[in-house]
Amino acid sequence: MAIEKILVPDIGNFDSVDVIEVIAKIGDVIKKDDSLITLETDKASMDIPAPHAGTVKEIFLKVGDKIKQGSPILMLDVGLDEKKVETKTEIKETKKEEAPKAAIPEPSRPAPEPPQKIKPQHTPAPIGDSVAVEPNKKSHASPSVRKFARELGVNLAFVEGSGPKHRILESDVQSYVKGELARPRTDNMGNAPTVIPMPIIDFSQYGEIETKPLSKIKKLSGANLHRNWVTAPHVTQFDEADITDLEAFRKSMQVDAEKKGVKLTLLAFLMKACVNALKTYPNFNASLSADGDQLIYKSYYNIGFACDTPDGLVVPVVRDVHQKDVLAIAKDLGELSAKARERKLKMEEMQGGCFTISSLGGIGGTKFTPIINCPEVAILGISRSSMEPIYDPKTKTFEARLILPLSLSYDHRVIDGADGARFTSHLRMMLSDVRRLLL
Repeated sequence: MAIEKILVPDIGNFDSVDVIEVIAKIGDVIKKDDSLITLETDKASMDIPAPHAGTVKEIFLKVGDKIKQGSPILMLDVGLDEKKVETKTEIKETKKEEAPKAAIPEPSRPAPEPPQKIKPQHTPAPIGDSVAVEPNKKSHASPSVRKFARELGVNLAFVEGSGPKHRILESDVQSYVKGELARPRTDNMGNAPTVIPMPIIDFSQYGEIETKPLSKIKKLSGANLHRNWVTAPHVTQFDEADITDLEAFRKSMQVDAEKKGVKLTLLAFLMKACVNALKTYPNFNASLSADGDQLIYKSYYNIGFACDTPDGLVVPVVRDVHQKDVLAIAKDLGELSAKARERKLKMEEMQGGCFTISSLGGIGGTKFTPIINCPEVAILGISRSSMEPIYDPKTKTFEARLILPLSLSYDHRVIDGADGARFTSHLRMMLSDVRRLLL
């Protein structure tokens, strides 16, 4: 048995190169020129081939290591000649191919009909022309992964990479194939409409442009919002609440609030009103189970609020709103908002919400359709309040009143239109009479 240490060959003028994939495994019988590892430089990725045939005895590298020319890769038993290695490889492949043939149907049962071939939804693109999920970029994958994807007929344009810098790994291709096979199949699948990829356009041909990367928050929230919009069938109920008396009461409490170091905003009163409505209509304080067969009712009331930051939208959660008065809620709102703007929010401070409020009143607008923050089943949108002439049937005159627009989006799988209208009507009643909020 002749053991040889395989070193990194001349890879150019690079002192530190990342190992992004270790292809060979201990015990593998490899042939000459089989890929051992994949390296990535700033400009390209490359596979390091085996200089000899043999059996892998020990591996010195792992994914993430930085190496250079002369660094040890593995120990190889080169005692076998090339013909023996090819024979061993052929025997392994033959066993793999023959394994399924060993299963023979029972004589008493007819053999099952062969499954119908399902045409792939996406035609795999040539390996050099695969377009990545991000526009104007090619699929970020090593040559060995590209070969593996080509053998399976997978277009890398539709595969999300989980490796460093979103690199597509072999496990990502396998997960994509498993996901496609697990998708529901119907007889008329071929006629079902599919979403075609966005065209890649060179906007610079029309004029001067500037490219800026999306913030991490916008990338994450964009993916979540898209999932929520596609998953939950949205319905939006619009209504208006008279908050004239509530606003007067809020202003009268400002002095007391400032003494306690609290900025008392309308949002604190809205949260109290929403909790009252959630108690009255518990379907709004529920979530669908993962399989969609059960409705999970919650006995706690944690209210999230959409907070605008320079990096994007985040949703901190005020916990146990039903156990707090408006001043305590206002204090939590101030602290969480400050943390969000300073990028100091903890993950647990954005989890566990039952219902969300998105307030654009300080910016403007009359109505909008907020997207549900799944797994919640409803979200309340607040627009800018304005003074409007409201007719009083008692005095038969018009009176100037402060009107707040409400936009309630809800998941139609859980909530029907009648309950949606009842919920906003209840909110309108709570907000129009400040005494009800104190009950």
